[in-house]
Amino acid sequence: MSKGIKVIISGGGTGGHIYPAIAIANEISDRYANATILFVGAKDRMEMQKVPQAGYKIEGLWISGIQRKLTLSNLLFPVKLISSLLRSMKILRSFNPDIVIGTGGFASGPLLKAANMKKIPTVIQEQNSFPGITNKWLSKGADKICVAYDGMQRFFPKEKIIKTGNPIRQDVLKIEGKREQAITKFGLEADKKTILILGGSLGARRVNQLIEKELSFFQEKDIQIIWQCGKLYYDEYAKYSKQDYVQVHQFLDTMDLAYAAADIIISRAGASSVSELCVIGKPTIFIPSPNVAEDHQTKNALSIADKHGAVLIKENQLEEQFEDVVSKIIVSEEFRNKLSIGIKALALPNATADIVDEIEKLVKHKIPLK
Repeated sequence: MSKGIKVIISGGGTGGHIYPAIAIANEISDRYANATILFVGAKDRMEMQKVPQAGYKIEGLWISGIQRKLTLSNLLFPVKLISSLLRSMKILRSFNPDIVIGTGGFASGPLLKAANMKKIPTVIQEQNSFPGITNKWLSKGADKICVAYDGMQRFFPKEKIIKTGNPIRQDVLKIEGKREQAITKFGLEADKKTILILGGSLGARRVNQLIEKELSFFQEKDIQIIWQCGKLYYDEYAKYSKQDYVQVHQFLDTMDLAYAAADIIISRAGASSVSELCVIGKPTIFIPSPNVAEDHQTKNALSIADKHGAVLIKENQLEEQFEDVVSKIIVSEEFRNKLSIGIKALALPNATADIVDEIEKLVKHKIPLK
């Protein structure tokens, strides 16, 4: 029996980097015989829990991002980078991968740079419309760069770019016919409108503050809400679950049912969330975080809103716009349909398979099919 392909995947820090990485790993495992997959992440970040939960082994690097102000972490960054490069070289020697894939995040920087030094093929998967420092740094050494947005030649070598879209969780690809199950799961009233609030895996303070302030507005409009407030804020907001029209969750482990239950979705505009919501096709309000590199969430949201697929409300416009926008969406079936059609038209549901197709082309001679 010929040896199976050996793959290292690196990406983490947030769910937006981790879930695409896991989706790619799952597609490789499903498609090819004897695939051996190792993840490399940053120590003490969420990938160290989420990846093993998905059934994969992971190694940790002592690495973190550069902060915007002078901190001890910034002073240690050169030491951490050198340490992580040396550790990456050791992992590469030991595991001897056929290909290395980076989905963004701190750890992918030193690992893919070390892979370039050892002449191992590398693929970058860039989720955002405005790439982060790590992927810009790695782009010259990458063999292929899989992107989700047009116009990425501004940042990357044009000849390496393939537009594939972003990998999304497989369970959310099929929500048709799940509404009744979702209503039962969340204990909702079937005849009431439901709004799903998503602030990301860690949570979003400004979004949570907004929802807390607008609870009476939701009650007046006879709206029930599923509120994913995030790990960092659950203790602060869990008390509101005592009200029968409010459910507060730290994390939603059945996203397909949450999406199936929702009539309207309010979300941050991280790249993975935007990609999932395009596939889901529900009327969506994006509230992008302004506290991210190069304001990339606003750029992600604009790519949808400019094509009439969603409504974008900036944080500094929430007071004047939020209630009017929500009211319009609730009242106007025509507007809801327009938003649903617009966002669905931008979906790229085959992204994961297309990315693995590109990976296969780089190591085709090494992959025995099942």
